[in-house]
Amino acid sequence: MKIGVIGTGNMGSLIVDALIQSKSARPKNISVMNRTEKKALDLARKYRGLTVHHSAAEVIRRSALVFLCVKPLQFFPLLQSVRGVWRTDQLAVSITSPVAVEQLEKLILCPAARVVPSIVNQALAGSTLVTFGTSINEHMKNKLWHLLEHFSHPIEIAEENIRAASDLSSCGPAFLSFLLEKLVDGAVQSTGISQKQAMELTAEMVIGFGKLLERKTYTLDELRKKVTVKGGVTGVGLNVLNHECSTVFEHLFEETQKKFLEDHLAVDPFFNGTD
Repeated sequence: MKIGVIGTGNMGSLIVDALIQSKSARPKNISVMNRTEKKALDLARKYRGLTVHHSAAEVIRRSALVFLCVKPLQFFPLLQSVRGVWRTDQLAVSITSPVAVEQLEKLILCPAARVVPSIVNQALAGSTLVTFGTSINEHMKNKLWHLLEHFSHPIEIAEENIRAASDLSSCGPAFLSFLLEKLVDGAVQSTGISQKQAMELTAEMVIGFGKLLERKTYTLDELRKKVTVKGGVTGVGLNVLNHECSTVFEHLFEETQKKFLEDHLAVDPFFNGTD
């Protein structure tokens, strides 16, 4: 299958990496385009055979499935510029969460879906969040699902849950990285352990932690209780976390939801009156 990727920033490049590393697509079957051509050319140098085009229209003409990996405010101008290029046998896949699939379907001739990737897909792991449009048939759904299964665990997400799901799956690695950095910094500043050793121990702990969850050895609650011995050090540390972090994630989700609504308000006017 010929695959196109319009926009090769962080997420677009991630998708290309995941497709090729999982062997779900060969470089010769992938076409890319980016406003700053250097980023696209860097991918072509990395993956011999991958084709760089100068226009989004050319990528669409040469592809059966097209990933649209542009920022929210770039989305409508892009769709307007290629409105007459799509074919009914293609599939358009947005990765832009503030743009509803319903809005995408108003401006193109072909079926549409949204897929929100995660940086952990580069390790051929983690989830991808999938929302299907109303015009996509079962054959196309299965085709996209099977493609995503090569490098992720696809999960279908309703439109109203896309922000919270994205915070957990796609933003989550950044949130956890921040917390783990704080864990390491706290150890270094409060004890004699070196930064290098603290980072190594934390990284190994996270890898093992992930494997326990992957094997379903414990739930999060079971794991916490297993490590916590009555009257022990872990319990003392958990008391500190419970006291100082009890509302931090509520505030986090409130702020990300607020930003999501702001993005919607910025994007929606472009799509009004496009019926």
